[in-house]
Amino acid sequence: MSSLSNDGRMQAEEDMERVLWSPTDIEKRVVELGASISHDFSHSLPLIVIAVATGAFMFAADLVRKISLPISIEFIRVQSYGNRTESSGVAVISTELQIDIIDKHVLVIEDIIDTGTTLSRLVSYLKEKGAASVSVCALLDKVLRRKIPLQLPPGSRFYRGFECPDDFVVGYGMDFAEEYRNLPYIGLLKPAKYSF
Repeated sequence: MSSLSNDGRMQAEEDMERVLWSPTDIEKRVVELGASISHDFSHSLPLIVIAVATGAFMFAADLVRKISLPISIEFIRVQSYGNRTESSGVAVISTELQIDIIDKHVLVIEDIIDTGTTLSRLVSYLKEKGAASVSVCALLDKVLRRKIPLQLPPGSRFYRGFECPDDFVVGYGMDFAEEYRNLPYIGLLKPAKYSF
């Protein structure tokens, strides 16, 4: 890893076991996802993008700039982790949508799908709000941890950036106890940093 003048960034890099996806890996995949989404939704306008805060903010910011369609964007908060490394099993939507999605195609941008609890709750919520379809673009997919199968409404699509190993990852918007979000890569956090 490169030596940086910022002491905080250097400390964060020391906390990593290894880098799983570099900034270059991420950028390349974001471009590919943006092209696929632009192609697939070219006849399904208007498209409403709903990014899950806070973990997906970096991914969402990069991805929407690669979608060559008119879009509206909204952020929503759904929490199931808190300061833990595993989902609590209960997903709580803590902010209401401020945008009308009735009869509109929705694309949810998520940082990571783990057990499926958060995404399942969010998809149900968006269907209840009247979305015509609810597609999902997840940067990381932890297939091995899935407890609730991914079930999207008819006409919806699923996009995955990378399949993620069953390890605790941080960076590129993802955190542990609100730290490491600003790292430009996705790394595997050393267990000593979260095993208390």
